[in-house]
Amino acid sequence: MYRHPLLFALCITAFVLSPLGVAGTRSEGSRGASATLKKVTSQLDDRTGLLTIEASDPVPYVASQPDARTTVVEMRDVVAKDIAGDVKVDQRHPIDAVKVENAVSPVDGAAIARVRITFRQPVRPRIRSSKNVIFVEADRIGPSTNLAAAGTAIGPKLEASPFTPTIHDVRVVQRGSATAIMLRGSAPLVASSIQEPKDAPRRLVLNLPNAASAVAATTAVGQGPVERVRVAMSPTSPFGTQVTMELSRAASYRLEPSADGNDLSVVFDEPAADPIAALRPGAAPAFAAAQAAAAPAPQQQPSTLAGQPTRQFTGAPVSLDFDGSDLRAVLTALAKEGGINIWIDPRVQGTVTTNLTDVPWDEAFDLIATGNGLGYVQKGSVVRVVPNGVLAEEEAQRRKLEDERALAGELVTLTKPLSYAKAKDLSALVKDTILSPRGMVQVDERTNTIIVTDLDSRVRSAADLITTLDTPQPQVEIEARIIQTSREFARQIGVRWGASGAVSPALGNTPPLTFPNQGSISGRQLGTQGPDGVPTAVNQSVTNPSSAIGLALGSINGAVNLDVELSALERTGKGKIMSTPRVSTQNNVEAEIMQGVQIPIQTIANNTVTVTWKDAALILRVLPQITSANTVIMRIVIENGSPDFSRAIQGNPPINSQRALTQVRVVNGDTTVIGGIFLSTEQSTQSRTPGLHKLPLIGGLFKRNELNDEDRELLIFITPRIIA
Repeated sequence: MYRHPLLFALCITAFVLSPLGVAGTRSEGSRGASATLKKVTSQLDDRTGLLTIEASDPVPYVASQPDARTTVVEMRDVVAKDIAGDVKVDQRHPIDAVKVENAVSPVDGAAIARVRITFRQPVRPRIRSSKNVIFVEADRIGPSTNLAAAGTAIGPKLEASPFTPTIHDVRVVQRGSATAIMLRGSAPLVASSIQEPKDAPRRLVLNLPNAASAVAATTAVGQGPVERVRVAMSPTSPFGTQVTMELSRAASYRLEPSADGNDLSVVFDEPAADPIAALRPGAAPAFAAAQAAAAPAPQQQPSTLAGQPTRQFTGAPVSLDFDGSDLRAVLTALAKEGGINIWIDPRVQGTVTTNLTDVPWDEAFDLIATGNGLGYVQKGSVVRVVPNGVLAEEEAQRRKLEDERALAGELVTLTKPLSYAKAKDLSALVKDTILSPRGMVQVDERTNTIIVTDLDSRVRSAADLITTLDTPQPQVEIEARIIQTSREFARQIGVRWGASGAVSPALGNTPPLTFPNQGSISGRQLGTQGPDGVPTAVNQSVTNPSSAIGLALGSINGAVNLDVELSALERTGKGKIMSTPRVSTQNNVEAEIMQGVQIPIQTIANNTVTVTWKDAALILRVLPQITSANTVIMRIVIENGSPDFSRAIQGNPPINSQRALTQVRVVNGDTTVIGGIFLSTEQSTQSRTPGLHKLPLIGGLFKRNELNDEDRELLIFITPRIIA
C-alpha cells in the first residue's frame, strides 16, 4: 500500500508522464526520447511506391507538405540513431530521395525524428499508420502523365485542379453539450498541424496543406467556446489554407473526419468524462490528444473507467481480500488510496467479495463499481458514485432541458423565391432535415416561393440548403442512330417438258393388231406449250422467270411431238434504312420523342365493335444523369415499329418492331453501341420428277433448283452531349 502523500503524488506524476497516460500521448514537457526510429524501407509494384517508417513503439506524428514535391513526417519523442542520413530508393520509385534527420523542438526541447521525402514529380501522397509503422504511398507517374492528374495543383490557383480539396462551407453543429465546427470540402481535408498559440487572443489554428478556400474570410459563430472562424491562405505556403478559431475560453477538443474524409469537424467537448483522470495532478493537456487526432496515427483516447475496454490502468498497485464486505466501505477505502474525494449516493448498497493481488487501484475501483451496476462522474473536485440508471436519467433530463432552451427562442420567417427548383419539391426536404419541432414550411406555387418559419439558426441553415439546391441543372442532348441493312440473293433454274404421240390409220402407223389399232399419249400438266400446242408432261419451271429458252421437235406426220423449255431466275438486292431521333432534356428529367403512325385495331365482342390504336412509330425515351466525372448515365428505351400490311389479318396489320431497354454510362460526346441484331437466312429447295431425276446424264432435265440467301442487320448507337 502507498499511503504516504508524497509517495502517492510521485506515483500519480509517474502515471501521467508514462506512455500509457490518460491522454494517450507523451507529455509535452518530456525532453528525452522514449522511442527510436528502427528502419525506413521502400517497396515498389506495378502501380504504386510505398515507403515504410517503423518505430520501436506507436508514436504520434505530424505530416506536412511544404511544397508540391516534398512531404515531411515528424515524430515527437523519437530519435533516429543508426539510420540518420540518406535512404537509398529504387530509381523506378516515385520517391526521388529520403533523408532522416534528428531535431530538437524549439519550444520544450523534445527530441524529434524527421523524415524528409522528395518526389520525382508533384504528387499528393497517401499517409496512414498501423501500430508502430507509418506508411507513405504514392502512385507511379509516367513521363507523359499530366501533372494535374497526379493529384497536386501547381501555382496559387488551387481551385483549378479537380483533385485539390476546396473548403466550400463552414457550419456550426450542436451535438448535445458539444459544439462542432464543420469544414465541408470538395475532397478529403487533412490537417497537417493544430496549434494553440500562447499569445493573446486565445485561438486554435489548423493548417490544411494543398487546400483552397471558397468561403467568406470570417464566419461568426457565438456558440460554445468559439466566437468566430477565420479562413485565409497559409502564411507559410501558397498551396495551403489556415483556419483560425477564436475562442472565448479554454476548452478541450478533438478532430473528427467524416466517413469519406471530405468533411473535417473540430468538436469542443465538455470537461473530461474521466473524473479520476481529471483529478490527478499534472494531467496531460487537451492539446496532446488533439495533436494525435490531427495525424492519421492510431491513438489512445481518454476514457472513463466505466465500461471502456481500451482503458489503461496505471494507478498504484493494491491488494484486496474481502469476503462480504460493505460496498460503500470498499469504495471509500479505494478513494482514499487514490487520493480523490468521493461522494456515494445513498441508493448504493451491497457487499463485495474479491481477492486481488497487486492490481492498480483505479482498475480495482472500476471493477468493483461496474460489477455492481454503478457509474461515476466528476462534479467540481469530487467524484460522485451513483447507480447507472440515475446517470442515464440525469443525462436525459439535461438534454431535454437544453433542447427546450434551444426551442424557446424567437421565431423568424424566410421568404425565398426559387429560380430553378420547384418550391413544393424542396419543402419536404427542408422540413425533414433542418426544421425544429416549432418550424413550418409553406409554398406559394403561383410565384414558386418557399416560406420557412423557425428559430434563427434553423432558418439560416435552411437558407443555405435552399441556395445550394436552387441551382440550374445542365442539359443533355441525346442522339440515337438506328441502322438497318439487308442483303438478298435468289437463284432458280427449272425445266418444262411437253410430249405427245399417236398411232392411227390416218397417220399410216396402225399397229398390226385388231385391238387396239389406234391410240395416243400426251402430257396433262397445265395445258399446252410450244408452237404446236404440245400438252405439258413435266412442269419444273421457274415462277416468273427472268429468262427462258424453248426447243420443239416433231415428226412429219405429227405422230410424235416433243417440246422442252429451260427457264432461269437470279435476283440480288441490298437495302439500308437509317433513323436518327434526337432529343434534349435537363439533368435527371425524362424525355421522349416519337415519329410514326397509329394503327386502328378493331375487335368485336358481344356484337360490339371496339377500336383501339396501336403505335407503329420510332420512339426514343431517355432519362439522363450527369456525373461529376463528365459522364452521362442514361436509362434508355428505344423502339422502332412499322406496319406490315402484306400480312394483315382481317384488315389489322402486324407491326414489325425492334426494341432496346438498357442503362449505360457514356463519356460526354462519345458514341457507343447499345444493341445489335444480325439475322442470316439461307434456304435451298429442289423440285423433281420421281424416278426420272435419277437417270444418268439427263436426270438434271427433270429437276428445279432454288437458292435463297438473306442477311439482315440492326445496330443502335447512342451519343450524349452535355450542354452548359
